[in-house]
Amino acid sequence: MKKADAASQLQWLALSLSPNIGAATLKNLLDYFDQDLNAILTAPTHELMQVRGVGAKIASEISAIDLERLAQDIEKWRAGGIELLLSGEEGYPPPLNSVSDFPLALFASRVLGAGVWANAVAIVGTRAPSKEARYITLQLAMQLARGGRAVVSGLALGIDTAAHSGALAVDGETVAVLGSGICNIYPEANRQLAERIRARGALLSETHPRWSANAQRLVARNRIISGLSQAVIVVESDADGGALHTAQFAREQGKPVFTFDLPASGNQRLIAGGAVVLRRDEPLRELPG
Repeated sequence: MKKADAASQLQWLALSLSPNIGAATLKNLLDYFDQDLNAILTAPTHELMQVRGVGAKIASEISAIDLERLAQDIEKWRAGGIELLLSGEEGYPPPLNSVSDFPLALFASRVLGAGVWANAVAIVGTRAPSKEARYITLQLAMQLARGGRAVVSGLALGIDTAAHSGALAVDGETVAVLGSGICNIYPEANRQLAERIRARGALLSETHPRWSANAQRLVARNRIISGLSQAVIVVESDADGGALHTAQFAREQGKPVFTFDLPASGNQRLIAGGAVVLRRDEPLRELPG
């Protein structure tokens, strides 16, 4: 969407907040209704269901959209310091434009310049790291931040917390991509960390500001973490850990994946799958840029 007026922005956001509409479904809707957002929102359910990927559930969600209520909510969110970033509009992170299932809209605590994303690196991993992995993460994040790179992670306990904390320790820039709404910080234990990130970097979420985290949203946010970053570093993870979802998204997006030769099953799986192994003494020498 390019340079839309306020009405179109509202309609776009309404569709983006529909839980079951992603980029592919919206494209199908736009193609069917000749790029007319108003036509989508006013179409009867039987016509909506003629669109590929739209069944009764999605059609009902579209028919139930209340634009007036959403407009009131937007005013409240903006008054509370929440920025709306719509795909195709100024302020939307450029790297996400190349992600196949890009978020239609993002809620942000602050709009970051395009230059921030040019050298952003994701650091992710287990919620229960070893002492060595935690130390590696802190040192790595500090080195990246000192070098002018933004550190992107997911605000989870463990490795994510260490990544954000390391960047903040040297007054670097860090971005937390949430699996919950920006007004409903998850996990609760990292609420104070989130406020520090809000002051120095940015909180981002594609989820309605008041919605809570769930498994689906936590997994979905991983594609944004990788999509925002030039590279993904998995410090330590089990083979079934969420960090491996981020690594898989990175590969699908053509982003390099790095890890350390630690005994964790996820690390060993990544190494067997071709991830670049970073040296613990000089990890940054292998990173792009």
